[in-house]
Amino acid sequence: MSFEKLGLSENLLKAIADCGYDKPTPIQEGAIPHILMARDVVGLAQTGTGKTASFTLPMIEILAGGRAKARMPRSLILTPTRELAAQVAENFDTYGKYSKLTKALLTGGVSMEEQIKLLERGVDVLIATPGRLLDLFERGKILLTDIKILVIDEADRMMDMGFIPDIEKIVGLLSPIRQTLLFSATMPPEIKKLTQKFQSNPKEISVAPPATTSKNVEQFIVETSPRQKQDVLARLIEREKVQNAFIFCNRKRDIDGLTRYLQGKGYDAKGMHGDMVQKVRSETLEAFKAGKISLLVCSDVAARGLDVQGLSHVFNFDVPFNADDYVHRIGRTGRAGLTGHAWMLVTPADNKHLAAIEKLTKQDIQRVALEESKAEKSPRKSKPRHDDKPPKPPKKQAPANKRTDADDQDDGDVKGFGSDIPSFFG
Repeated sequence: MSFEKLGLSENLLKAIADCGYDKPTPIQEGAIPHILMARDVVGLAQTGTGKTASFTLPMIEILAGGRAKARMPRSLILTPTRELAAQVAENFDTYGKYSKLTKALLTGGVSMEEQIKLLERGVDVLIATPGRLLDLFERGKILLTDIKILVIDEADRMMDMGFIPDIEKIVGLLSPIRQTLLFSATMPPEIKKLTQKFQSNPKEISVAPPATTSKNVEQFIVETSPRQKQDVLARLIEREKVQNAFIFCNRKRDIDGLTRYLQGKGYDAKGMHGDMVQKVRSETLEAFKAGKISLLVCSDVAARGLDVQGLSHVFNFDVPFNADDYVHRIGRTGRAGLTGHAWMLVTPADNKHLAAIEKLTKQDIQRVALEESKAEKSPRKSKPRHDDKPPKPPKKQAPANKRTDADDQDDGDVKGFGSDIPSFFG
C-alpha cells in the first residue's frame, strides 16, 4: 500500500516524499485509517517500526482545519521522557512543514517562561511530560478542556516509571468527548485496564509479538569479570570497527567513570543521563546525531524513542535489570532495514537477569569468547624462599551501605522535584 491510499492530503504527501518514504510501515498502514475515522486506537508495536509517524501524520491531517485559542491547546501527546518528547516534536516539524499548525514542547529541565509564552499565543499540538504539564496547570497557565485528541505514548514505560496516577489525573481534566490513542510496546494487565478506562471501543493494531527483537540485529554475549569489563569493551570497540554506538549502563554514577575511561583511550565519547541539565543532554544528543561524537555512554533515558540514523552498534556494558529494557536498548540499531550489532557484557552476577532476557525473547543469545589480553593473563608465581614469612591475613572490612536498583534508575520528569532543576529520575 502507498501513502496516497491512506487518505492523507497533498501537503502531507509532499512532506513524506521529501523524506524519501514511498510506502507506510505496518503500524502506519494499520493505525492511520482508523485514526482519520476518529476512532480510539491501541497500537502495539516494537521500537523502530515508525510508530510516532502513525499518530503524528493523521493528527496533522485532522488538526489542519481548525485554529487554537490562547492557553487552550487542541491536542495533547504525553511521553515518559524529555528525549522522546523532543523526538515527537521533530516529527511534527518534519511532516507538518507545509501546514500552519503550531506546537509547544513542555518538559522539565528548561525555563518555563518560553513555554508559557507559547501557550499564551495558542498552540494546536501540546507535547509534554506529565510532571511539567501538571505543574503548569496548577499555576493556572494552561487549560485542557479543549483537547480533542489525546495520545499516550510508550504507555508501558509510563507504567514502569510510576506515571499512571499522573496520567489518570490529567485525563480527569480533559473533556470526555475526545479521541484517545494509546501506543505501547507491550500490553501488561495494568495497561489493558487503562484502555478500558480511558477509551471507547478502541481498535487494536498489533504488528509484532510483544518483547520480540528485530531480525536485523545480530546479538552476542561476552562473558567477563567486573574487573575486566572496561578492557573487554575497549577491545570490542576496536575489533568491531565501530562507527557509532550507544553504550548502556544501569547506574548514573558508572556512566561518568566509563566515559572518562574511553576518553583516556582516545575515543570521542560523551555521557548522557537523567541528572544532567536538559540543555546539556540536548546538545550531547545533537552532537552524536551530527557525527561529532561516536560513542554515547548512556542510561535507559536513551533506550526508547530515540531514532539515530545508521547506528551501527549497541553495547550493554551492564545487563539491564528489566528484561524489557534489553529489547528497547538493542532496538536503537538495525533500523530502517539496516543491519545492527548488539553486544552484552555478562558477569557471573548477571546470570539471573540474563536468563530473564533469554526467556522473554525466546532465544539463546550467541556467546563469543575473546582472546585474553595481557592484563587478563595470570602472572607467574615466583618460587618461595625458605626465609619468607607467611603473609598476614587481610583485615576484615565493614560492609558497604547497600543500594537498591531503584536508587540509580533514570526516569522522565517527576512531579514534586521542582520544574527547573534536573530530575533525579530522568
